[in-house]
Amino acid sequence: MPIVVKVRDVMDKKVYVLDENKTCMDAIKLMLDKKVWSVVVSRQGLPVGVVTERDIIRRVIAKGRDVEKVKLGEIMSSPLITVPPDEPIGRAMELMARNEIRRVYVVEEGKIIGRVTQTEAFRHILDVMMTLASL
Repeated sequence: MPIVVKVRDVMDKKVYVLDENKTCMDAIKLMLDKKVWSVVVSRQGLPVGVVTERDIIRRVIAKGRDVEKVKLGEIMSSPLITVPPDEPIGRAMELMARNEIRRVYVVEEGKIIGRVTQTEAFRHILDVMMTLASL
């Protein structure tokens, strides 16, 4: 019987949302406070994109722009790449590889319930492989 690791099994439920009119400094403060490296960007309460620490470094700081003035909506990556919670983890990994991104968001009944990062997906798959190797 095959072992199927589902997205739900490895997702991180810590997802934070900021409005598109918040500044990059607002995002930096939230990321540092919550120990995460991305925030979902919303417009009128609906998720429309994502901003990561790399986005702020590459699209703001490296270009000499002011983190206190640049709005998240100006630099966000959009649309969000999402996956249902009961999909195999391989589907999330495929989406990340195909889209050259480091995280996908888990959506159930129209709401973001978590996220899966490359690191966590790889760590979980490695754990399964090591367990199987020891049998």
